[in-house]
Amino acid sequence: MQHSSKIVLFQSPPEPCSYLENHVARNVYADPFTMPTMELYSALIQKGFRRSGDHLYRPHCETCEKCISTRILTNTFEPKRSQKRSVKHNSDLAVSLESARFTDEYFDLYQRYLESRHPEGGMDQPEQVDFERFLISEWCDTEFITLRLQGKLLAVAVTDIVSTGLSAVYTYFDPDYEKRSLGTAAIMTQIDLAIQRGLPYVYLGYWIEESSKMNYKSHYKPQERFIKDVWVKVPAAKSL
Repeated sequence: MQHSSKIVLFQSPPEPCSYLENHVARNVYADPFTMPTMELYSALIQKGFRRSGDHLYRPHCETCEKCISTRILTNTFEPKRSQKRSVKHNSDLAVSLESARFTDEYFDLYQRYLESRHPEGGMDQPEQVDFERFLISEWCDTEFITLRLQGKLLAVAVTDIVSTGLSAVYTYFDPDYEKRSLGTAAIMTQIDLAIQRGLPYVYLGYWIEESSKMNYKSHYKPQERFIKDVWVKVPAAKSL
């Protein structure tokens, strides 16, 4: 990683892991007292970091290395049959790139999604400040990729544009349309957009083999995983 200045890292205190039972989690943050830049973000994402709001972080647990940063190789991506079906099934949706900002429309869908997916989990009653603090940053180049059915908002894929690709920060969708596999449709849209822009990767964040919430990321291949500070290629498998 090349960057013009030294990077100061801060470690968070331990807390219960959100993905694995009986595990304690800690993160390291790029200096949270200094506003990051897109140059720094583009460098750190290649070292396994992610963005949450204004902060850049990476898991740094003392006894666990199960959070593995993952990125799709867009130039050689081979969709599975199920992913092709998702694209076909959602071909009636209008895709647009919109400004990353708070609106009542975005927030109403966000609330409904969290209430459905994370009931009583601490995220199910968000306020405007929670939405903005988590998804939006003034310094970051972010787009909301929206999927709409005859004007009705069905999904929002919060997507950062870094020098080497697109970073899938967070996707939320209408729980009443679960059969459409909107999460898959959003990732396929991000892959297509990266290809159009000549970007080699879509960064999916952390893959955790033992977590059902995170294991879906293994279905997009070929991909690379950041293991012991090296990106290791995982080849495509047979389509299903």
